[in-house]
Amino acid sequence: PLALIGGVLIIFFTGDVVSIPAIIGFISLFGIATRNGILLISRYNDLQLEGYSRNESVLHGSLDRLNPILMTALTSGLALIPLALGGDLPGNEIQSPMAKVILGGLLTSTILNSFIVPIIYLLIKGGPAEEMTEQTISTEQLTQE
Repeated sequence: PLALIGGVLIIFFTGDVVSIPAIIGFISLFGIATRNGILLISRYNDLQLEGYSRNESVLHGSLDRLNPILMTALTSGLALIPLALGGDLPGNEIQSPMAKVILGGLLTSTILNSFIVPIIYLLIKGGPAEEMTEQTISTEQLTQE
């Protein structure tokens, strides 16, 4: 959904229509955005297994994965700019709508994934069950000492 926002907005603002090449762009875009979200969540889970608290794992995981996510979006975006701008040239009728959708979606998904995914992760992973587990561990450590 975060990638869809940018793709739809760029189609709307450029005056294009949703065509087969634009749909192919959406499919590519969904793969990139999903991979970025999976990278973040996987890193959060790994950090929690290493012993970080939920909030620390989100903070450190987001900072750890910021560079790879930004580099993926930047390299993809830079490669697609000539295709998006050359839409009126012969032979670019298919490439241009696809490139525009991917560029718009990359922009919004990269920005929104940086904020929305950590918030959703904290909301889903947070709650009384985890706090209770931390209290139980603390109680067990006290009784052993």
